[in-house]
Amino acid sequence: MGDSVIAGLDPDQLRAVTAPAGPVCILAGAGTGKTRAVTHRIAHRVTSADVSPRHVLAVTFTARAAAEMRARLVALGVPGVQARTFHAAALRQVRYFAPRILDGRAMPQLLESKARLVTLAAGRAGVRADRIIARDLAGEIEWAKSSLVEPGEYPVAAVKATREPPLAPERVAEVFAEYERVKRSQGVIDFEDMLRAAVWGIEEHADVAEEIRSQYRHFVVDEYQDVNPLQQRLLDAWLGGRDDLTVVGDASQTIYSFTGATSSYLIDFARRFRGATVVRLTRDYRSTPQVVGLANAVIGAARGAEARLRLELVGQRAPGPEPELRIFADEPDEAAAVARRCVELIRAGTPAREIAVLFRTNAQSEAYEAAFTDAHVPYVVQGAERFFERTEIRQAMVALRAATRSTPSDTPLRTAVVDALAATGWTPDSPPPGGAARERWEALAALVRLAVDFAAVPAILPIGEGGAVQRDATLAGFNDELARRAAQQHAPALEGVTLASLHSAKGLEWDAVFLVGLADGTLPTSYARTPEALEEERRLLYVGVTRARHWLWLSYGQSRSPGGRPRRPCRFVPRFEKPAAPSPQKPSQKPDRRRVPIASCRVCGATLLAGADRKLGRCPGCPSDLDEDLYGRLIDWRARIAGGQKVPAYVVLTDATLVALAERRPSRAEQLLEIAGIGPRKQRLYGESVMALIGGASVDEVTAKKISENPH
Repeated sequence: MGDSVIAGLDPDQLRAVTAPAGPVCILAGAGTGKTRAVTHRIAHRVTSADVSPRHVLAVTFTARAAAEMRARLVALGVPGVQARTFHAAALRQVRYFAPRILDGRAMPQLLESKARLVTLAAGRAGVRADRIIARDLAGEIEWAKSSLVEPGEYPVAAVKATREPPLAPERVAEVFAEYERVKRSQGVIDFEDMLRAAVWGIEEHADVAEEIRSQYRHFVVDEYQDVNPLQQRLLDAWLGGRDDLTVVGDASQTIYSFTGATSSYLIDFARRFRGATVVRLTRDYRSTPQVVGLANAVIGAARGAEARLRLELVGQRAPGPEPELRIFADEPDEAAAVARRCVELIRAGTPAREIAVLFRTNAQSEAYEAAFTDAHVPYVVQGAERFFERTEIRQAMVALRAATRSTPSDTPLRTAVVDALAATGWTPDSPPPGGAARERWEALAALVRLAVDFAAVPAILPIGEGGAVQRDATLAGFNDELARRAAQQHAPALEGVTLASLHSAKGLEWDAVFLVGLADGTLPTSYARTPEALEEERRLLYVGVTRARHWLWLSYGQSRSPGGRPRRPCRFVPRFEKPAAPSPQKPSQKPDRRRVPIASCRVCGATLLAGADRKLGRCPGCPSDLDEDLYGRLIDWRARIAGGQKVPAYVVLTDATLVALAERRPSRAEQLLEIAGIGPRKQRLYGESVMALIGGASVDEVTAKKISENPH
C-alpha cells in the first residue's frame, strides 16, 4: 500500500507527501492537486505506521470538501480519519463536553441565521432596519466576532480595517451590544459563540484540553488562506504548543477578507514555525496552457503581501482554444450572446453541467436567467437555495421513503427511484423548456443520476464520522445515502448551466466558463477604494479564470442598459480593447462588436499578453531556438540603417522583433507580417534586406545595396 500511495505523484507532490512530521506548508496553485497531496500525505503517514488515522483531524471550509477528502482517504485504504469543517468539528466537541464546560447544562440551541435577532436588536437600539440593512448589520457582527472584536471595540476596529458598515460605527456597536443581550435572554448561541465555546473549553478546562489533545495529534488545514482569527485561535488550542501541522493554501485565492478571513497566517507560517517544510505546487493539471497563461497574466501584476507568495502556474494539459474576449453594446446584448453560445456548446457535446456563467454580484444573475429562459437553456443558480432544502427535493425524499414499503428488494435502483418520483409528477423523458420549471426538473433528475452512481460505487462507502460502511444498493440504502448527504449538504451536480457569483464559484471547476460583466465599477467593484481592496478584486478575477478547464470567455457591456452611460473595461484584463468603429447601420441592426485576438506561445501554446512576449511569439521561460549568428547580423544591419537615417535603432525594428526574426526565420517575405512589429510599411522598406540576411547574406552585401533606404 505504501508504494501505491506515492505512485503517480509529480516531484513536488511527492515532496509534500513524504515530508517529515512537523510543520509543513503546501503552497498550492489552482488545479495543482492540493487535495491529492494532502490526502496522500495522510495515507502515506498512516501506511508507514507514523500516525494512527484516529489521531488525525483534517479541517476544511465546506462540507463538500470534507466529504471529498473522506472519500479519497477511504479509496486509499485509510478509513477512520476525521475530516470536518471548523464549525462541524467545534460543534461535535462542544456538544460532547457541554456537561463539563456548561455546568451540567445542555448546549444551547444554535442559530441558523442572525437576521431575526439582529432586526430585533436594531429596534431596541433605536435603528429601523429593513431586510437589507439587517443583513449588512449581521455581516458586520459576524466579521467582528470572527476577528475577536467585542462590541465596545468595534468603532476603532472598523476604522482600522477600513470597513464600510451600513451605519455609523458607533451605531453598529450599539446594535452589536443589543444583539448579544437579546441572544443571551433567549438562550441561544450563534456559530461564532460555538467556536468560542470550543476555544474556552480547551483553554479553561485542563481535563477537556488533555482529552482533545490526546485524541487529535496530527492536524491538516485546507484553504489556510481563508482562516480567520477565531478559527486560528481554535487551531492553536487544539495544537496546544505542538507543531505536527500541515497547511495548504494559495495566497492568490484570498477573496474572503470581508468575512474576517486573512492570509497573514499562511504568509507568516514559515516565520512562526522555524524549520518548516515549504513546498510549492505549480503544475496545473486542470486548465489548458491558454487559460493558465491568462491566469498568470492577471495575477502577475498583483501587489501587496499576498503577492509575495504568488505562484506562476505551468499548464500540463494539451493546448486548447484561446480565451475569447468580447465587448458588447450593453448587458442585455451580452447576456443574449452568452445564452446563444451556450446553446452552441451544448449542441456540440459539452454537458450543460460543465458550463458556468460567473459574475461579480448576485444581482447580475437576473439578466442571464431571462436570457437562458428565452433561449430554452437549462440553468442552476448556485447558492440561491440549498439543494436539500428545495421544496421539490423534500417532497421527493418523502416519496422515496414511502416507496420502500412497496418496492421489491430486487428492483433495479434506478427503476425504483424513477417510479417513486412519478408520484410527484416527474417523468424522465419530458424536460420542460429553460427557466424555473426546467431547474426543478433537473433537480429531480439529479437524484436519478445519483442513484445510478450509488449503485455502481465500490462496496465500501465513507461515512460522516470518518469511518466506512458496507453499501446497501437498495432503495432503503439510497434513502440512507440521501439522509447522510442532506446532513452534510453534499448536493449532487445538476444538469444545467451554473449561474454563480465569483465568490461562490471558488473550489469548483467547469469545462467552459463565461466571465461576464467585466466592467470597472462592477469588477473591481466601486466600493473597492483602497489598494488592499483592489488587490482582492484582482484575486477574485484570478479565481474566476482558474475555474475553466478548456474554454474561457471574458466579456462586458459598454453600458449597463441600452443607451446608458459608457463604462470602461475591467482594468485587470490585460487585453481588452475598444471595439472597432461601427459601420453605418440600419436602426434595427445590432451594434458592431469584435473578438479581441490573443497571441499564443509557439512552444507551449500558452496565452501571451505582455507586448514583448507577443513580439517574440513565446513565453520568456520557454526554450529559445535563436540563431545567434543571424541575430548578430540583424543587430549590425539595423545599426547601419539607423545611422544612415539618423534615427534611434528601435525606430527601424525593436530588439524583440529582431529576436523573433532570429528565432522564427521566416522563409517567405509575406511571413514577415506574422511577426509583431513588422507591418506593411516596414515590410516594404526592410523586407528585402531582412530576407537576404535570413538567407545567409552578409551585412556588407545587404547594406551596399540598401544603404539608401530611408522612410522619410
